[in-house]
Amino acid sequence: MSHYRIIGLSAGRFFAIELAFTILLIFEILSLVFTLTRSVADSVGKQFEIVSLILLRDSFKEMGHLPLETTWTATTLVELLPLLIDALGAVIVFLIIGLFYRAQRHAQITNTPEEQLDFVTLKKLVASVLLIIFFLLGVYGMVDFFRVSRYQNLFHTYYTILIFTDILILIISLRYSNRYVHLFRYSSFALATVIIRLSLSAPKYINVLLSVSAGLFVLLVANVYNVLNKNETPH
Repeated sequence: MSHYRIIGLSAGRFFAIELAFTILLIFEILSLVFTLTRSVADSVGKQFEIVSLILLRDSFKEMGHLPLETTWTATTLVELLPLLIDALGAVIVFLIIGLFYRAQRHAQITNTPEEQLDFVTLKKLVASVLLIIFFLLGVYGMVDFFRVSRYQNLFHTYYTILIFTDILILIISLRYSNRYVHLFRYSSFALATVIIRLSLSAPKYINVLLSVSAGLFVLLVANVYNVLNKNETPH
């Protein structure tokens, strides 16, 4: 009986850590919404910040599957492998995020201050709708948790909504620029969000591979965009 109590205590401790990470992720999502109004590229960086935190949270979840008193055998090392892979994936994504932010050259796709103001206003409108949707989903998740004592992971839904948001931003950008480099850049951001969404529901190891691949993809796009668009004036 005491063995099960110890395991339950371990799981409970790490569930508290998971809950803390979830609250942190909610604040990151809110930050993502506000970042969208300033820079689409920076909002993509925020998406990867969320992914890195999710991978760290998954590492703690894997710890919850282990008893407090562990006998170190070859089997134990195999059981620790998912934890280590998630943690390593989080660090790699963390590195990619830093390189991605450094590579950013925020060039305007609009031609006049009036167009830029109009573009920002439309992005604020999209961000406001996104914020309302996320708030409603958060309320639904809290009600469901207290009603049936079940924690429902809504981040899959969040990223599905972000896919359509990225596509909407792409359509809006067509109003101000039809240059191929701009269209490819925004389309790439949408594709990266799709890959991130797939990683959230992928099995162990594949999720890390997809997350890192999506990060390397946007990092490559950012650097190629800088080379092809080097004559644009950053702002």
